[in-house]
Amino acid sequence: MGPLVVVLSVAVLLLAFGMIAALLIVVRRTSGSGSRVLKPSPEQLQAVHEEIEQAREEAGEIRDKAESDAEEILRRSAAAAESAAQLRREVEEEGRILKAELKELRADLERREGRLAEREQRLDEEARRQAERDRKLTETEVELADRRAELLQVEDERRVILERVAGLTGEQAKGELVREIENQAKREAALIIREIEGDARKEGEKRATKIVTLAVQRMAAEQTAESVVSVLHLPGDEMKGRIIGREGRNIRAFESTTGVNLIIDDTPEAVLLSCFDPVRRETARLTLEKLVLDGRIHPQRIEEAHERSRAEVQDLCARAGEDALVELGITDMHPELTLLLGQLRYRTSYGQNVLKHLIESAHIAGIMAAELKMDQPLMKRCALLHDIGKALTHEVEGSHALIGAEIARRYGEQEDVVHAIEAHHNEVEVRTVEAVLTQAADAISGSRPGARRESLEAYVKRLERLEEIAQSYEGVEKVFAMQAGREIRVMVKPDAIDDIQAQVIARDVAKQVEEELTYPGQIRITVVRESRATEFAR
Repeated sequence: MGPLVVVLSVAVLLLAFGMIAALLIVVRRTSGSGSRVLKPSPEQLQAVHEEIEQAREEAGEIRDKAESDAEEILRRSAAAAESAAQLRREVEEEGRILKAELKELRADLERREGRLAEREQRLDEEARRQAERDRKLTETEVELADRRAELLQVEDERRVILERVAGLTGEQAKGELVREIENQAKREAALIIREIEGDARKEGEKRATKIVTLAVQRMAAEQTAESVVSVLHLPGDEMKGRIIGREGRNIRAFESTTGVNLIIDDTPEAVLLSCFDPVRRETARLTLEKLVLDGRIHPQRIEEAHERSRAEVQDLCARAGEDALVELGITDMHPELTLLLGQLRYRTSYGQNVLKHLIESAHIAGIMAAELKMDQPLMKRCALLHDIGKALTHEVEGSHALIGAEIARRYGEQEDVVHAIEAHHNEVEVRTVEAVLTQAADAISGSRPGARRESLEAYVKRLERLEEIAQSYEGVEKVFAMQAGREIRVMVKPDAIDDIQAQVIARDVAKQVEEELTYPGQIRITVVRESRATEFAR
């Protein structure tokens, strides 16, 4: 209220000054007309009253303005006070938060100091224990040194006593011991030689069997051709020239990329693709089919088409595996197992398609399980997966039964299924009824008339062994058995193998093939060492 009082006081003073001024005007006018005092006229009084009213109005305006100014000042003062109070509250809140944080930091610091103190105490205790262990170790070392000296002394005394009792010196005893060991080694060597002779006799029987099998296989050339050769029809004979390429570079690039032998003969509008690996042969057929449709055939296009064809074959394999599962009513199988099943679509066992054999075995096992009141889905699963290892026998050495069991176990199959797989050729002792029924279903499917041909399997195994022999050498990148097994094409790494080493590999492979395999005619080993340099023009 201080500013309002000041303004009102100023207004009253101005009003008083106005009235005094009016009175002075009246006195001055009266004094000007004479020395006598006259009574003012009505006009003068009217003028004085008007001036007084005007002064009052001005004083009222000044008072109103002063009141409004005072109210504005009061409002601003109240806002400033409110802002100051808000600021004070915020400062107090921040102070409270800072105090809480400071208290928490102080407590954390105290905890850390406590932990550091405990750690220092533990370290001191550990140092004390370490010092104690070092002391005991030193004492133990001294004690061991004393005992070692005592043992050496006792050993010397013992040797002297033994020499005196035996009547032999140390050198004579060594000689007797050497002669005894030599006689024992001779006896063991004789036993080993006998075992080696027995193994050699068994191996000779196996090789004799293989020779007979190969002889039978030579009489089944038509059957072999149907199983290892694919025919691709061409739109015209002029396409054969494009496939061959200038100086035969296209056909060489095709065979090196796909590992399949491309046979171009006088057959009109057709070429032959020969390879013992059905997956590789199908990939090569799709590759050549794409190249023929495109019309542009050169080494770069061959590699691109081969990559696309390989992806398509993978998709076909996956679809074949899914179709087999749908046919048998099996839904919960790992995708990798499904893909391996599909790959068996292009593989044969003794001339019988492996995937069809597995599906047939699964149906037979399901029927037998139904007759015996057993779990049909489990039996179908056992029979369907019993030859799954054949999808990898060309990549992993070993029995396909054990390989398949390991794969099934890796991808989460039941132990009954795994055991049925590993025991279906009696390589593992049969322990479950499921394994027995799996063996029976496998035998029924494989022994039906016309299901299998023994000679083809021996032929394919011989070609696989040719590739394995060449692949076992260091620096070899890819190996392809071609020309129906009459040629092995070995691709080596150019940065790891030089020209002289390539000659050595070719000679060593030829020697090992002569020692291990039996075959008609001769086999040519070709080692290819190729360097490539690639740049991009941008």
